Amino acid sequence: MEKFNTKNSEVLYQEICQYLVDGVSSSFHKAAVEDYPIAMTHGKGSKLYDVDGNEYIDYIGGFGPMIMGYAPDAVNAAVKEQVERGSQFSTPTKQLLELSKKLTEIIPCAEMVSFQSSGTEANMHAWRVARAYTGKQKIVKFAGQYHGWSDEQKISITANAKTLGDEKAPARIMTTAGQRQETADDIIITSWNRADILEALFEERSDEIAAVVMEAYMCDEGPIMPQPGYLEKVRELCTKYHVVLIFDEVITGFRMSLGGAQQYFGVTPDMGVFGKAIAGGYSLSMVCGKKEIMNCGVHPSGTFNATPIAVAAALATIKELSKLGVYEKMDQLGELFCEKLRLLGKKHGVALYTEHHGGIIQLEMGMERAPKDYKDYLENVDGDMYDRLYLLTRDYGVRITSSRGRIYLTTEHTEEDILKTMEVFDHVLPMLKD
Repeated sequence: MEKFNTKNSEVLYQEICQYLVDGVSSSFHKAAVEDYPIAMTHGKGSKLYDVDGNEYIDYIGGFGPMIMGYAPDAVNAAVKEQVERGSQFSTPTKQLLELSKKLTEIIPCAEMVSFQSSGTEANMHAWRVARAYTGKQKIVKFAGQYHGWSDEQKISITANAKTLGDEKAPARIMTTAGQRQETADDIIITSWNRADILEALFEERSDEIAAVVMEAYMCDEGPIMPQPGYLEKVRELCTKYHVVLIFDEVITGFRMSLGGAQQYFGVTPDMGVFGKAIAGGYSLSMVCGKKEIMNCGVHPSGTFNATPIAVAAALATIKELSKLGVYEKMDQLGELFCEKLRLLGKKHGVALYTEHHGGIIQLEMGMERAPKDYKDYLENVDGDMYDRLYLLTRDYGVRITSSRGRIYLTTEHTEEDILKTMEVFDHVLPMLKD
């Protein structure tokens, strides 16, 4: 198997660094472990093509939005039609009504919706709504979970076994230069998948706590599945102590099921935050929830909230995802991927754990069981091995996310893609032991 030549990507990166901060438009676009990112020219379906002419089977999906693959025909057609009519009116449209109504029909917690442009903005809005509704200020978030890049959100989004601190009160870790320390004052960090710790926190401080914000399936770092009964217990505690429960479904929304993780697990939060896959590659995010909460007097603002183009893309995406057999196909491909990869791990004596849930595959290296919580993940998952796997698969035409262990399927992946991917894994897994 021949290693890809990506010299033109390296040259392009060296030049762009002279004009663009970090040489990329988002920190997500270059892995910390790579010398330069691969520059792409175009994509179609499950494939991407770089400036050297190499073809990649892609499992990054633009970090989530491309649930229908690259340049999906249905979305392209809807967007082209809308472009001819106009891209921005600053008024409601019939299509906006159609989308709003449709979302309340398919998402369990959605009695009303509001729109923003990114997951960060949607979470900011949801936290503000929860504070306005409850009259309380504190937000509980979990160590290792990411909800956006604002000063208040970007706290304790990552850690290691030493910096995590006590499970009962994990460290509040600031993440970036220029971040104001006082933004952490109203954030309480605790441990995910530990209902006993959350209950003790509520008993002591529920009169201060406006909301608990959480990924129902911890995906940004991990991924880590909820322990049996955990989500149900959190729901029970939030109801008992009058705390708003917010599921951040920016990653899980439309990937685990059409109604998100809340439908997949059968646990309904008070509010949900959606983004990424909602518009098949276009910039759109949403907050939804109970009418009495959503109507508490906080008004969404933003020039580019739910532009006609994003609305057209979202309607086309939801229509395609609603078709019979779409999620069943992703389940079948996910099972094939995981089954084949487990066998390869055993064949080459490489410890790994892999499982799939809807359109998300999780992969952890260095262990052969699911991590039970973030502490377990930090102490036992071999992140260095995973990053070496990321670089090796990239060199032979398969793109997976770096560091995270989160692999995205799309409606456009095929059995042939999976089998070709396994050929690459078969080739590179032995190299991890060198």
